[in-house]
Amino acid sequence: MSTTLSESPDVVLIGAGIMSATLGTVLKELEPSLDIAMFETLADCAQESSQAWNNAGTGHAANCELNYTPQRADGTVDISKALEVNTEFDLSRQLWSHLVSKGAIPDPRAFLHPCPHMSFVWGDENVAFLRQRYRQMSEHHCYHGMEYSEDKGKIAEWAPLLIEGRDPKQAIAATRIVSGADVDYGALTHLLVAQLTAQSGFSVHYKHRVMDLAKAADGRWRVSVENVVTREIRTVSAKFVFVGAGGGSLSLLQKSGIPEGHGFGGFPVSGIWLRCDVDAISARHGAKVYGKAAQGSPPMSVPHLDTRMIDGKRSLLFGPYAGFSSKFLKHGSYLDLPKSVEPGNLLPMLAVARDDWQLSEYLIGQVLQTAAHQFATLQGFFPLAQRHDWREAVAGQRVQIIKPDRHRTGVLEFGTELVASADKSFVALLGASPGASTAAFIAIEVLQTCFDDRLTSDGWLGRLKEIIPTYGIDLKEDAAACRAIRASTAKTLELEFV
Repeated sequence: MSTTLSESPDVVLIGAGIMSATLGTVLKELEPSLDIAMFETLADCAQESSQAWNNAGTGHAANCELNYTPQRADGTVDISKALEVNTEFDLSRQLWSHLVSKGAIPDPRAFLHPCPHMSFVWGDENVAFLRQRYRQMSEHHCYHGMEYSEDKGKIAEWAPLLIEGRDPKQAIAATRIVSGADVDYGALTHLLVAQLTAQSGFSVHYKHRVMDLAKAADGRWRVSVENVVTREIRTVSAKFVFVGAGGGSLSLLQKSGIPEGHGFGGFPVSGIWLRCDVDAISARHGAKVYGKAAQGSPPMSVPHLDTRMIDGKRSLLFGPYAGFSSKFLKHGSYLDLPKSVEPGNLLPMLAVARDDWQLSEYLIGQVLQTAAHQFATLQGFFPLAQRHDWREAVAGQRVQIIKPDRHRTGVLEFGTELVASADKSFVALLGASPGASTAAFIAIEVLQTCFDDRLTSDGWLGRLKEIIPTYGIDLKEDAAACRAIRASTAKTLELEFV
């Protein structure tokens, strides 16, 4: 591993999570001669939101997450967001397949396991919603193979823990897609960083905190970096800077001083999982099962009972239970939120506090929940769950975007957003879900935003199409291309295909 600090790298990646690792991988695939330096405050990569127990690891293909398919007033379901995320995940599958095929990732099982994705609801109103959702989604080629049932016997075949001990008179329904996956983004980040550090022109610097960013007269970025052990501060000069530091991205965007970042704020949401490592229980549940979110809750708070494969062990995860902390990172400071407030984003943040009161109400309710109330939520999915089989695990910290808006002054966004400088030399990634699952899509968005002059027939375009064969093809519209690439990546990645 190279730890030599280059004084003038072509690219600086801030944060050693899945986002920086993915962008670094794509850039080195397209231009192996690039000199790239990665800086991370902590002692290893993937220690914040990318770490396996800090995220759900669904491989958000929008198969089961009901928050991506809101119901309209007329009872129909809007599946447009789900289709976007669904096909964005295909880009991640293609990148991973390319790396597996060339041997950069020796074994896909090191980070990826087949795992059916299910949606599960109870109550007449919710059953009607899921039935309508299934009708619309199963008609689209992107959801070929989706199954639906209201039969308790059939659902018990899919996921017996959902049915055992349940009131036989309760109306229930479920959908299932067997081609889903469980992704360990922490393991994947380690694999990506390992294959990067094996290449010349790439260095990673742990225990190095980026303190400041300033645009120099020559157009390059002067990045001041502190060694957190020795307290030595050094400055490097980079052509391009990517900030993929999770919740820490907002403060670095503010330090950059780019006008495009004016007015952005952040609202942190913390979370708790319940975790079961009892083999006799986890062996009987082989699916990721998502339910309906409480009204006003953020997307990452959609309740789900997940199969997880981490470090070779199968466990179950339920949650998350949302909460509030003023930290922007799990290893952050309680001063993160107050320090982020500045004159430029004060009005947007106040507008969100005024207009998005449902989120505040929801978070207050979650914070005040007792352990008994929390466990009762799990028993809605798994009626026979026993408290002694489960323990708490702290989830990763998420920072929702507060975006300046000309009409409402400020608006709370629940996705991810790239904020780029006008000269295309700097870009920061803000936001959370679907995040890691669409890292390849985000990397391509960075290319299109900041390196569009290289995406030409005599530049990077041909190579990009080798890595992402469907680049330039809309998989939502081209059913044949969609089916073909899914068959191909399923074979390489050892996933199910129907």
